[in-house]
Amino acid sequence: MPRSEAQPLRDPEPDASGLCAPASRPRIPGGLPQTVAEVLDPAVARSPDALALIGRHGRYRFAELDREVNRAAALLAQLGVGPGERVAACLPNDVDIAIAFLATQRLGALWVGLNRPLAAPEKAYVLSDCGALVLLAMPEACEQLRPLRGSLPALTQLLRVDPDSASCEWRAGLRAFPTAARPAHAIDPFAPAAIAYTSGTTGYPKGAVHSQHNLLVPGAVSHLTKKFPPGIRQASVLPLTILNLIVLELLVAYVDGRCMVCIDRIDAPGLAEWVEREQVGTFTGVPTIFHDLLTHPDVRPEQLASLVEAGMGGSDVPPETVALYKKRFGKSVAIGYGMTEAPTAVTWSDGQVPLGPGLCGRPLPQCCIEILDEAGRVLPQGEVGEICVSPAREGPFAGLYTPMLGYWGKPEATRKALAGGRYHTGDLGLLAEDGNLYIRGRRNELILRGGANVYPAEVERILEAHPAVAAAAVFGRPDPRLGERVVAAVELLPGASASEEELRAHALLQLARYKVPEKIRFTERMPRNAMNKIVKRELHALLDG
Repeated sequence: MPRSEAQPLRDPEPDASGLCAPASRPRIPGGLPQTVAEVLDPAVARSPDALALIGRHGRYRFAELDREVNRAAALLAQLGVGPGERVAACLPNDVDIAIAFLATQRLGALWVGLNRPLAAPEKAYVLSDCGALVLLAMPEACEQLRPLRGSLPALTQLLRVDPDSASCEWRAGLRAFPTAARPAHAIDPFAPAAIAYTSGTTGYPKGAVHSQHNLLVPGAVSHLTKKFPPGIRQASVLPLTILNLIVLELLVAYVDGRCMVCIDRIDAPGLAEWVEREQVGTFTGVPTIFHDLLTHPDVRPEQLASLVEAGMGGSDVPPETVALYKKRFGKSVAIGYGMTEAPTAVTWSDGQVPLGPGLCGRPLPQCCIEILDEAGRVLPQGEVGEICVSPAREGPFAGLYTPMLGYWGKPEATRKALAGGRYHTGDLGLLAEDGNLYIRGRRNELILRGGANVYPAEVERILEAHPAVAAAAVFGRPDPRLGERVVAAVELLPGASASEEELRAHALLQLARYKVPEKIRFTERMPRNAMNKIVKRELHALLDG
């Protein structure tokens, strides 16, 4: 089958902020809400007393949650938050993060999740890059950032959120608004609504910007295709500071009018306890979580009896884990493939195709997946090329999906990522004859450790900042539990000395623990090509030893 030229949908035209106006403004069908700001409205009107949100520190019915979101919006507005302002949150999975997110959307502000494990310089970079006006954070994050406040002139409000304290700044502020009306802002569904930071090949994170329309589409398609039985409880196990999890869990639940459970335990016994106590029907986890659920001696199969569907994504899925799950619990695990820029999943398996290396499932009905060669031509089935994502061109959801608006403040990165109106993932894969997508590699060398993204360039930059280091090369090496582990090869400067422990301690000051190499091996000289680039494949033997 010959290659064909990919039909350009629309070349991006980013402005100075790095963002593009959407090529179209499609309406979400089925009489569903058009904005996140109104996503609770149908359930509030239909079943105001049904449980809507459960966390360790609260339980809200839909009418109560609606009122609490308005109170939070009033507090944020008092702090200067309005359309276009950025609100960042560094919070655990609990009721506060869900309420704060919904409040920002009613104000037309932009939500920025800040992952708790990030080191202080990493947090400060994100806050500075997006120009966050307000940060909601746990006490430990507030203390971590206090010495860096001078480098964050836009950050005028740092609110402590302590679930165990009625006097923390967040709760004290909410008490000033015993009641509050919904904000009067007119919400544009296609305006910037959230920024999700994903580390890039330059070593610094990029902020993928999405509209409220983008955030709602996965939930709308899930609802209209009746993916979940009515009333089953949705849970989030992975951090809701990750925008994909807000889309995949919280908004999918609320478009359906179902209850959302914020789970703050990822250890196997703790997670099983949450599922059993709250009768959780579905959640998405990474292979590590499922591996531990399946192998921990204190987890009883009947504790997970309420699960209707469990989704697995975030890293390469070991076939052994899927087979063991089905054997132990009698149910299949759905496997998905997605990315921050989508946002969230673009393919999903139906459990009917035997798991093979790299299986990701079929494209979701709102998405078109194409495999392009380096010349931008569409490859035939079975040939490996770059995976590209665009709106579906046929079917009931044709044209509904819209690509991300771009990368915050990075117009050139936006042009490259959205060339021809498609999102170019940088991943390599193929489409089989049955329509299933298979991943075959990662062009950008992304390491997936326990579901967390680690970009080698980011870690290499930190290692090379050490005064004894001349060069560093970072890799992911296969691991049956985590998917991959982070390892590094290091060349020291002539006459310099440094130990593995010293370099790890240096990296821990600048990076989240999960990004720090677990193994560092030293080489006298990095293998390099004619362009003076490190030839990483020649270091594999050193790192596997």
